[in-house]
Amino acid sequence: MKVVFIGPSLPDAASHASGDIVLRPPAVQGDVLRAVEDGANVIGLVDGGFENTAPVWHKEILFALSLDVTVLGAASMGALRAAECQAFGMIGVGRIFNDYVSGTIVDDADVALLHEPMELGGRALTVPMVNVRSTLDEMERQQLFDKAFRLALEQTAANLFFKKRSWALIVRACAAIPASQKQYWLDMLKTHTVDQKRIDTLALLEAVGGAADQRVPRNRHWEFRKTTLWSEQLARSKV
Repeated sequence: MKVVFIGPSLPDAASHASGDIVLRPPAVQGDVLRAVEDGANVIGLVDGGFENTAPVWHKEILFALSLDVTVLGAASMGALRAAECQAFGMIGVGRIFNDYVSGTIVDDADVALLHEPMELGGRALTVPMVNVRSTLDEMERQQLFDKAFRLALEQTAANLFFKKRSWALIVRACAAIPASQKQYWLDMLKTHTVDQKRIDTLALLEAVGGAADQRVPRNRHWEFRKTTLWSEQLARSKV
């Protein structure tokens, strides 16, 4: 079985995932463990809860890896956990993962966004910083503005709380944009938006789809330790 935890990074994931992939909502603590117990051989982690619930625990990812489950991460919580667990065998996919590994991104909040309830579709309502940077990178590459203007936009976006960050508010708050040009630059940003989270999530779905649906033994330089805390978590998962 192949399981992918996904939500606002790709709300229409069902139309892009291969038929052998089971899609589950954004993961919280214990969900990766449950996927392993359900028989998953391949797990893809994209989205995960973090604000009002306990996030995916590194220990459950290590548990999966210790049982030769292939675990991949991208785009959001998955990119964070893949960067943190890469040394233990977790596979990272996409630019966002690579930016965390290289240190280009250091803030966990750069992938955060406000979204609709998953019951209503989970559509993103704000713009995460990772998408802001990819958009500005592409516009700068096309020479639509100079470096100073780009940095002003990026800093303005970074100063906004993730639950309020939108292209409209970025433009409104950016002192480098004269009032007479606000609408022009808002239209430009919307037109050239690069949804990096979506791009990376599609790449992860492709990787999961192409992975063998079996547990593949690997040589490991580490040993999974069943601590007291882990045993308690394992017991709770069986309730």
